[in-house]
Amino acid sequence: MRNLKTRPLVNVLTDTENSPMQSAKIQSPELLELRPARARALDVAIRLFVRRGYFNTSIHDIGKESDVSVGSIYHYFGGKEGIAKALHDTYIDRMQREIGNIHDSKSTLKDRSRAIVKMLFQLTEQEPEAIAFMLGVKLQEFLPNELPVCSSKPFEQMRDMVKEGIASGEIRRLSPMVAVAALYGGAHRMIHHRMEGRIKEPLYRYEKEIWECGWRSVVK
Repeated sequence: MRNLKTRPLVNVLTDTENSPMQSAKIQSPELLELRPARARALDVAIRLFVRRGYFNTSIHDIGKESDVSVGSIYHYFGGKEGIAKALHDTYIDRMQREIGNIHDSKSTLKDRSRAIVKMLFQLTEQEPEAIAFMLGVKLQEFLPNELPVCSSKPFEQMRDMVKEGIASGEIRRLSPMVAVAALYGGAHRMIHHRMEGRIKEPLYRYEKEIWECGWRSVVK
């Protein structure tokens, strides 16, 4: 049984003034009330999961801050695990669409990988709680039947783009897993540094530089 000592998903996210979470927009009670009850519960849940930690957040906490009854939350989601799964599915589906659009709108791995880094950095700055939930969570601790992010459909899409780049001769013949790590590992690390306050400036400032480092590691 889990205890209250469980650490938040990104444990230093709210401990530093340099984190993008400090500038994240928190909806006023008046605006929150205009949202449908299910959406209000999800809005509050992701904020509490990220700031307090999944195991330190109760259904009653979510109901109180979202002004949604506990009975309604159980009706919509079946419990706290159902809320976490709804959030996970929402963001996985969104990432899948974003990456799919990038694939369809760009014709080369060079342009696609640059666009993916840009998209990830934009999400970090504009919706830090979403990126914290997706990248800062140990999913199997409370959703044991869900695949980790590195095995999810968006990651498979990124790997498939790399395979296309290898097949076309655009990049060197590397293991696709190695190529994905080389292309995006630096961006992933920068996101964590930003979320934890070690990087003070918005990530947009580093987009070109971090992408070029990754690209040079795989291009012929």
